[in-house]
This record gives sequence, structure tokens and C-alpha cells, in this order.
Amino acid sequence: VQLQASGGGLVQPGGSLRLSCAASGITLNNYAMGWFRQAPGKEREFVVGLRQNGFITSYADSVKGRFTISRDNNKNTVYLQMNSLKPEDTAVYYCAAGARISSRDGPYDYWGLGTQVTVSS
Repeated sequence: VQLQASGGGLVQPGGSLRLSCAASGITLNNYAMGWFRQAPGKEREFVVGLRQNGFITSYADSVKGRFTISRDNNKNTVYLQMNSLKPEDTAVYYCAAGARISSRDGPYDYWGLGTQVTVSS
């Protein structure tokens, strides 16, 4: 099983990025998906989760209205669209798959290696 996160990079404040999480070895629509992030010197934190049905999501307050999670079952890929990016969004972003949606690490069985997002002018 492998989750490959990609799409990170350097963007100016107010800009946008779309992260992708492509899976091999599992079918993502059978799993709840989560995006987490970890900034330098900080603990990893929950960003957003998506239930297996694809219709129920949970967002951290800090990203509500700016970030959107979605799933493309045909491509076995989950996306994180990030708009109106702020310097405080700078972090390594990780995708995860598990049995249920959660803001905690525990329920997620599979993790990608992460992709760096840097928001800076």
C-alpha cells in the first residue's frame, strides 16, 4: 500500500495550490481520508477529513472556507484545494487513509510521505 502526496511548492500569500494523494494497493473510496500538516517545531495537526461516502467532511477552523477536500474515484486520488493561502499554512502536508474520519492520527492506517507547502512573499 502506498499513498503518494504531491503538488506542494512555494506560493505567495493569497495564492492557491492543489495537493493530490494518489493511492496504490488500496481503493480510496473504501476509506475515510484525512489531510494533516506539520509546521516546523510544531505537532502534526488535522486539516480536513472526508468520509467514505464522500459527502461528509470535517475541517479545522483555521482552514474553513479556504480549503476543500475532494475525491476522484476513477483516479483513486484525493485532492486538497487550498485557496487564500497564508504564511501560517506553511507546513509539510500528509494524506492518510483509515476506517473512519477523525481529527486524530490513530484511526488512520496508511500515510503518505508528505509534500512541502511554503507560503511566502
